[in-house]
Amino acid sequence: MGAASLIDRNEGDLGGLSDVVGFHIRLAHGAVYRHFTETFSHLDLTQKQVSVLWTVDERPGISQIELGQQLRMDRATTMTIVNRLQDRNYLRRERSETDGRKQALYLTRAGEKALSKAKQCITEHENWLKSRFTVEELDKLVEMLARIHD
Repeated sequence: MGAASLIDRNEGDLGGLSDVVGFHIRLAHGAVYRHFTETFSHLDLTQKQVSVLWTVDERPGISQIELGQQLRMDRATTMTIVNRLQDRNYLRRERSETDGRKQALYLTRAGEKALSKAKQCITEHENWLKSRFTVEELDKLVEMLARIHD
């Protein structure tokens, strides 16, 4: 069954939009984002905040600039997220040992606990998402999505 007939049956007639790949990506993103938000609502963390915590945990001492580059976020967004996480006592900044102009980022104990809870939620969220696909389909989906974002 083609994409258009699935949409016609499930969502109503979308006309020409049913053939617009970007539209389907937006709908899929919206569904994934809604489920993520519901899964994480009790933690009061955003996707970007969780990504920052996870990255800092894996790369203790990473600079704010390197963090933003790795997560493909601009400097202002990175600074805002780091500031919020620091205000919540999840992150701490220290002067870099290798470059005094940079600030190194580290998780606090509270940040480690928050990340641990977030990883449990991510497992729940990922299980929900992955349940919609076979293993082969997941591999192909990730490969195809990477072509868009890489």
